[in-house]
Order: sequence, then C-alpha cells, then structure tokens
Amino acid sequence: MIRKTICILSTACLLLGVNACTSGSGNAEDVQVATDDSPKTSLDWAGTYAGILPCADCDGIETEITLKEDNTYRITWRYTEKNDEVYTENGTFIWNADGNKIILENLDAQKVPTLYKVCENSLLQLDLKGNEITGELAENYRINKK
Repeated sequence: MIRKTICILSTACLLLGVNACTSGSGNAEDVQVATDDSPKTSLDWAGTYAGILPCADCDGIETEITLKEDNTYRITWRYTEKNDEVYTENGTFIWNADGNKIILENLDAQKVPTLYKVCENSLLQLDLKGNEITGELAENYRINKK
C-alpha cells in the first residue's frame, strides 16, 4: 500500500512539474529566443565592394569584391602603375565562428588579401593572422560597398 501511494504521489509531482514548465499564455512574449547579433546576421553584406588597397611595391591595388548570399565571391584586382592586366578569381568564402570576418577561399594570400572584417557598407582587409591593421594608414585598408 505504501509503495502504491509513493508511486502515485511521485507521478502527480512529475505531472505538476511538467505542467509548470509548459504553462504560459502562449504569447510570443513568453518565449525568449537567443539572437545571433553579428554582421553575418544583422548587416546587408551581400553586394559589391570596391576601392584601392595599399601595395608594398606599387601605388595601390584596385580591388573589387562581390559577395553573394550563397557564400560565393568574385574578386578582380589590378596593380596600379605596374601593368594593365586585370586578375579575376571566383570561389567560396567562409565566415569565422563570430560571424564578423570572412576568408576568401582558393586564393594565394601572398598575391591578394584573403581575410576581411565585414563592417556596415565596407570590408576591412585584415593581416595574414586575421588581425586589423593599425596605424596612420589603417583606413586605407577599407573598401566600400558600391
């Protein structure tokens, strides 16, 4: 008899606990959803960015990058005052875990920058380790959305 009473009381407590967890008005205000507030999710990053990036042995690198929502890119670049040859590559890009930087895949980082921080209406070229370039010329590493 005691076993049966304990079993009934345990079941009743379990049901009350489940009911307490699921009770509520059913309104959207009762549900808290975690949001991922990063450039990947909160900015209109898809589009074409263009500008002249610094170059060690020329006046600059005319650069244009188009990012598409399917995580593909097209990049064209030309070394100013070296020659008139325009280089073009297509590929995919990946986001870092924080959703604020992209890596252009299938490129030689020694020839063209592959790491960028995604900002509102611009891309900021990063160094080979993924850090922002600092100093007086830091803003020269930004290309703006067209």
